[in-house]
Amino acid sequence: MKKLLLIAAAASLSATAAMAQSTVTTTTTTGTGSAAVQIEPEYRTKIRTYVTEHKVRPITTQEKIIVGGRVPSDVELEAVPSDWGPSLTKYRYFYSGDRVMLVDPGTRTVVQEVE
Repeated sequence: MKKLLLIAAAASLSATAAMAQSTVTTTTTTGTGSAAVQIEPEYRTKIRTYVTEHKVRPITTQEKIIVGGRVPSDVELEAVPSDWGPSLTKYRYFYSGDRVMLVDPGTRTVVQEVE
């Protein structure tokens, strides 16, 4: 029995270490269990550049909005420009301080944060 517990603990630690070293970003959303959207590094740079060059006005909210959280209905969502990448154009976004939040417009759930 002791050996079985030690093996299980070792396997758990091994799996945890492997997850910590992973470069894939997946975030479980509250209640739905869906993964966050993947954005290639070059598109992250384009997004940050766009926000700076176009002087996108940041919004403020009462609560901190995180990946997996819902965006309040009073927050206006902007269309994602096509140069952010073809896989992102189905989403909307808002800019909050130093973060761009990609949002699924159907559910108003944040699917990715770009800092």
